[in-house]
Amino acid sequence: MKYLGAVLLPLLSSVSALALQPSSSPSASLSTRQTSSPPKTDGLLFNIDGETKYFAGTNSYWISFLTSNADVDKALDELVAAGLKILRVWGFNDVTSQPGGGAVYFQHLSRAGSTINTGADGLQRLDYVVSSAEKRGIKLIINFVNNWGDYGGIGAYVTAFGGSATTWYTNEAAQTQYRKYIEAVVSRYADSSAIFAWELANEPRCNGCQTSVLTNWASETSAYVKSLDPTHMVTLGDEGFGLAGDGSYPYQFGEGLDFAANLKIDTLDFGTFHLYPSTWGTEYDWGNGWIEAHGKACADAGKPCLFEEYGSTTDHCGIEGKWQNTALATEGLAADTFWQLGTTLSTGQTHNDGFTIYTGSQEWTCLVTNHIAAIK
Repeated sequence: MKYLGAVLLPLLSSVSALALQPSSSPSASLSTRQTSSPPKTDGLLFNIDGETKYFAGTNSYWISFLTSNADVDKALDELVAAGLKILRVWGFNDVTSQPGGGAVYFQHLSRAGSTINTGADGLQRLDYVVSSAEKRGIKLIINFVNNWGDYGGIGAYVTAFGGSATTWYTNEAAQTQYRKYIEAVVSRYADSSAIFAWELANEPRCNGCQTSVLTNWASETSAYVKSLDPTHMVTLGDEGFGLAGDGSYPYQFGEGLDFAANLKIDTLDFGTFHLYPSTWGTEYDWGNGWIEAHGKACADAGKPCLFEEYGSTTDHCGIEGKWQNTALATEGLAADTFWQLGTTLSTGQTHNDGFTIYTGSQEWTCLVTNHIAAIK
């Protein structure tokens, strides 16, 4: 999901103002190592903890940056209570100038020499999310970079290493540092029972590029991730653009994506797609066909599809509930993770971007409680 950076500042400033609660080294803090098979594909479905079925989950971009362990635990406890199994979190937080005041960041990018922050205001915050998820049986999707400018993303690499958002995929200096960051994160959690999958990026695009640019990058980068951790699944994290369909904007190839071609990459284990009609210029009911088209593409490729992000800014139950029903009825769909988790923490309510579904709300009942009941 793309945000306006300004609306994120209140959340960031409130959490960074809290006293940091450092974890110990990764090997000490991540206590639950693999004792059973990690999540995997099983035909057109996922197998988690030995069970093959359709799964549900959600997204939380903010949980990796919380400075209160109790707040992390509270959010994850709410997922467990609801029966949500998969949580997608931001594994990146890039800066080009080091912040002060204890603000959380994971990587400082600089042409003169980049550094990865493994301290108490760095990856130790993600350490705690992973550790807490391990204890609760929650499975995490962790991504490595953002297409958008929030929390640094590709734009931060461009600031540090030059080029543009479209040349980033072939910029040697940027890709070298990106791979160093991937290695730092993957090596930190490769043995954790909490990992569902590694994700190359959040909503990668290459506007106006030949689709081969992104396909080649995804092939090479996913192979690199597999070389570091052959055990866990890897996925792209794209919106599902570039697919035979009605010719509307999301089906077109102008953002440099070819969904079917990317599904053929051996080192990508499953497909992802998102759904935001209100920002794509399509009707809400159009989304049902979008879901079915991706299910068919995944079924044809013999890989599961994750309906990874979806949301509406109005009538959440009426609109998104229909999408959930369509997903459950569509071959090739293996799981869905709605955008996004909302709750109340020690600092107040988490960010409401208009798509947020808050625990305890009417929308939570219809889109989480009722959805989980339908899956069972």
